[in-house]
Amino acid sequence: MSTYSVTFIPQNKTVRVDADTSLLEAALRAGITINNLCGGDGICGRCKMIVTQGTVTGRVSAKLTRDEIRRGFVLACQTPVEDNLVVEIPEETWAKEKLGAAEDAARFRDLAEGWEYEADLVPAPLVTKVYLELEKPDLANNTADHQRVDDAIRKALKYRSMQMGLKIIKSIPEILRQNDYKITATVGLRRDIAEVMHIEGGDTTEHNYMVVVDMGTTTIVAHLLNTNTMATLDARACFNSQGIYGREVTRRMISAEQKGVEELQRLLVEDINGLIDQLAEANNVRSKDISAVVCAGNTAMGHFLLGLCTKNIRRTPYVANTVSPPPLRAVEVGLNINPRGLLYSLPAVSGWVGSDITAGILATRMNEREELSLLLDIGTNGEVVIGNKEWLVSASASAGPALEGASVGCGMRAEAGAVEKMYVEKGAIKYQTIDNKRPKGICGSGIIDAVAVLLEQGLINRSGVFVEADKPRVETVEGLKRYIIAEEKETATGRPVYISETDIENVITAKAAIFAAMKILLRRLDLRFQDLQRFYIAGAFGSYIDIEHAIAIGLIPDIERSRFEFVGNASIKGAKIVAFYKEALYKIEKIREDTTYYDLMGANDYVEEFQKAMFLPHTDIELFQRSGDLA
Repeated sequence: MSTYSVTFIPQNKTVRVDADTSLLEAALRAGITINNLCGGDGICGRCKMIVTQGTVTGRVSAKLTRDEIRRGFVLACQTPVEDNLVVEIPEETWAKEKLGAAEDAARFRDLAEGWEYEADLVPAPLVTKVYLELEKPDLANNTADHQRVDDAIRKALKYRSMQMGLKIIKSIPEILRQNDYKITATVGLRRDIAEVMHIEGGDTTEHNYMVVVDMGTTTIVAHLLNTNTMATLDARACFNSQGIYGREVTRRMISAEQKGVEELQRLLVEDINGLIDQLAEANNVRSKDISAVVCAGNTAMGHFLLGLCTKNIRRTPYVANTVSPPPLRAVEVGLNINPRGLLYSLPAVSGWVGSDITAGILATRMNEREELSLLLDIGTNGEVVIGNKEWLVSASASAGPALEGASVGCGMRAEAGAVEKMYVEKGAIKYQTIDNKRPKGICGSGIIDAVAVLLEQGLINRSGVFVEADKPRVETVEGLKRYIIAEEKETATGRPVYISETDIENVITAKAAIFAAMKILLRRLDLRFQDLQRFYIAGAFGSYIDIEHAIAIGLIPDIERSRFEFVGNASIKGAKIVAFYKEALYKIEKIREDTTYYDLMGANDYVEEFQKAMFLPHTDIELFQRSGDLA
């Protein structure tokens, strides 16, 4: 088969690919991740590139204007490589994950300096190093070497059930005698059994680290922990490189069926390894001294990490391969830590309520409180948990990616230059961008603000339709009305940043799915919003939401403001609790067992509630008047 050379600029990366490989695939092989939503179906129009040298053929897409076609623009996913090419990737197409997105993603790290878990648990990490000075054998005490070490570890760590591999048993006699019977044992918990992972001479207890990871669909976050001091040393984040196969996890599951789950696994593992390497290098930590990785994320991400089939998650009756995998060797999935280090994948509730939610329940301790609480994780899937110490019920609503900046014309990830806030000052609509850079687009928190502000100012009605087209900054392009947030002269791209009626419709659809899920779940429990004593909003994205604006559009209920609590990245916090308190490993498994999953697909009234929520803020306006009866 013929092969061709493709050079991408401004990255200046060249890759050689087989004929008929798409430009999107070629970019992936060059280590360049592209902004796209549809995973290569030619629907979203986000993977635009400019062919500056060479000849290409392919379908003419309606996503390209005549001017773009004239200038050499193509959709990368619909353009096969049939010649040696030089291709320019516009900044809005280039997602930057592989080339230093940590700075842009830093806001999602949620380092939470000084944060502690306020629970009555004894600090005891999942993996411990214990220094032992053993009594030397003599005729009166000629216990076998293996038994001598085993007894000493049990006594020091108070483990009843313990195992040790043959390779380690073989190494014990020489290590003992070469080090005057002074050794360090690394011991990890494998659920009910402790495993002696390593035996080495001398006292090496000073060097023992773990990494906890939140495997978000959009952003991956990793924290480096000092196991001895229970301190968080550092944090890193990057955008999930699987995004080339679609922003939504469902689209990635489809890609895994088409291309094999190995490709999705490779991208995820590369991202996690990249973060581990950054953390290790920045803190002078050797990879062999990282003894464990604790991961949380939605169920599909957990499957991708382990290389498991995801096809049954998205097909009725929505069955996962596993929701509670056992601790495994991290090297089995390719993680670059100690070769005998362990990977702990936290348990999920179901195929659509993942371990990020069980971790969130653990972190908020809503499962230990008398008062009634609701935990909401706002994302592509809006996951909801309601309950207290007596019971927990969960559900998941497919909200789509609009609230995260996707499926919005000028939507973007939360990077420098993204409009993150909109507000009214002295009668004028103003905006603020991340890092105060010139605007390039608008991210999730800014999108919620935009809809709320336009509604407040009377520019759109409760259906999300522009009331009048002759208002300042309101224009009609190809029959579609839109509000100009930033004009061409203000932006970094030379193109306006706007929000259109179609964008607003997508936002309304997303918020309606989430609100309807909460409403149905409360109805099944014979409860009302006003019965909630605490309303937790999880996720780094949630921390940037303006409560009043979120209520104004009907994303969250109109209840007493003091009941709302932003809990940040509860997924990473829950994973950290498990890492530091081995008892929490059993607690989170109990959370999984005790949390009931309610499938909204089987709710006959879900569509009705969804349609009621397709207004700003809702069809039933009394729901958003706190003096009224909050249903």
